Amino acid sequence: MATDTRKHRPISEEVEVNKEYLNDKLGVGKTFDVGMHELAIGGTRLLLYYINGFADSNIVTQILRDLNDLKERDMLSDVFEHLFHKYIPYFQLAKVKTTDEFIDKLLVGQIGLIIDGETQGIIIDAKMFPGRQPKEPDTERVVRGAHDGFTETLVINTALTRRRIRDERLRFEVMQVGERSKTDVAIAYLHDVANPELVRKLKKKLQDIQVDGIPMAEKSVEEFIIGKTFNPFPLVRYTERPDVAAIHLLEGHVLIYVDTSPSVMITPATYFHHVQHAEEYRQTPVVGVYLRWVRFFGIFASIFLLPLWILLAMHPSLIPEPLDFIGIKEKGSIPLLGQFLLAELGLDLMRMAAIHTPQPLTVAMGLLAAILVGEVAIKVGLFAPEVILYLAVAAVGMFATPSYELGNANRLVRYFLLIMAGIFGVTGFMLGITVVLVGLAITRSLGTPYLWPFIPFNYKAMKDVFIRMAVPMKNKRPSIVKPQNPYRQ
Repeated sequence: MATDTRKHRPISEEVEVNKEYLNDKLGVGKTFDVGMHELAIGGTRLLLYYINGFADSNIVTQILRDLNDLKERDMLSDVFEHLFHKYIPYFQLAKVKTTDEFIDKLLVGQIGLIIDGETQGIIIDAKMFPGRQPKEPDTERVVRGAHDGFTETLVINTALTRRRIRDERLRFEVMQVGERSKTDVAIAYLHDVANPELVRKLKKKLQDIQVDGIPMAEKSVEEFIIGKTFNPFPLVRYTERPDVAAIHLLEGHVLIYVDTSPSVMITPATYFHHVQHAEEYRQTPVVGVYLRWVRFFGIFASIFLLPLWILLAMHPSLIPEPLDFIGIKEKGSIPLLGQFLLAELGLDLMRMAAIHTPQPLTVAMGLLAAILVGEVAIKVGLFAPEVILYLAVAAVGMFATPSYELGNANRLVRYFLLIMAGIFGVTGFMLGITVVLVGLAITRSLGTPYLWPFIPFNYKAMKDVFIRMAVPMKNKRPSIVKPQNPYRQ
C-alpha cells in the first residue's frame, strides 16, 4: 500500500514539503551519488536533483550557470512556463506531476527540477551512461563484413539498429521491468510486418513480470517470457550483431532489447535459427552453402559421433568389415563409458578454467591441460587413445555451433545418448534418439513449432535451411512468423 501511495502522491506547491520527501526517499546526504542543489532565482526557490555518474556534468554546469544568470525581472510571472520554454538551454524536456514519476526519471539518469509554487516538475533528459564503444562480439565474428556490435547501453543498441533500418515504421516500445531495478526493456518490430498478436503477447508478458530486479538482464526476462521449463534447448535466439538483428526485424521477428545487456533476444526462434551464422551471408552463395554444410557436419558430429563410436566399440559385431579400423585397439584401465564421461567432465573443466583464467595465462593453461590430459592420461592407461581423438572431434563440432546456448544443449544430449548407448546398447541408442526427437517435436517457442520447417514439413523453407539462396531470390518472409506483409520485394 505504501508503494501505491507514493505512486499517486502529487508534487506539492510548497518546495519545502517536496524537499523533505524527496531527500528522504532518495537518501540525499546518506548516499554520496545522489546530488541536490538548492537555488534562489529571482526570489523563487528551485531544487535541482541528479545522480553522479549518470547526469552529463557539462550540461548540469551549463544549466546551473544559465539559471544563476537570471534576474528577478525575468521571473515575475508564470515561472514554470518561462523556465520550461525559454530559460533551460536543452531540447529534451518533460513535465511530471507525481513524485513517483519524478524519482523514476531521476533514477534512470535524468535531471529533475522542482520549483517553489508549482505542482509540476521539469525533467531534463541529459543522462550519459558509462559504457564501452561498439566492437565486434567475440562469439559472432566474421571475416568480411561489419565489425560493430551491441553494447550494454540501450540507446546505443537501438541507434545501431535504426542505422540499418531507416524506416519510420520501425518501433521501439520501452517499458520498465523490476520494482527496484527499473530496467528499461524495449520491444522492437516493424509496425506493418510483425505479427500484432505476438507483439501483444510479449508486451503482456513483460508487463506481468513481478520481481524486484533483473540484474541478469535478458536471461531473467527470457525466463519470465518462456516460463518454467526443464528443456535445455534455447527457445529464443540471442545476437550481439546489429546486422543480424536488422535482418530478423525485416523477416517479421519481434526483438527484445534489455538495458545493461549487449545481447538482443530474437523471437520466435526455431532449432534451425540457431545453426545459421552471419559469415554465410558475407560470402558468395556457393561458398555460403559450403560453410553451412561444414557447420552442419560439425553439429552432427558433436551430438552423434561419441555415442555411435562407443556403441560400435562395445559391440564389435556391428562394425562393417571395411570400417574395422574404427574399433578400439587398447582398452584403458577404466570401463569405456567411464572414460568418456570422465573425459567429457575434464573438457568442461578446461573450458571453465579458460574462461576464468587471466588472459596472459590462458596459453600456458591450454598447454598444461593438453599435455596432462592428452599425453599423460593415455600413457598411464587412464584413457584409450581413441577416446581422446573422438572427444576432440566432438568438441570442435560443439565450438563450431553458432549458438552458444544450442552448443550447451547439444552437449547434454550427447551425454544422454552416451549413457543410453553405453548401458543399453542399440536399443538404448535408438530409444534415446526417439526421446530427443519427440521432445523437440512437441516443443513450442511462443507457440511456434521448434522443429519447423522439418516438423511440420515445409519444402521451400527446408530448402532455405540447407541451401544459402542468393538474396534476390528470397522475395518472401518466413511464414512461421506470420507476417502481415509476406513479400519483401
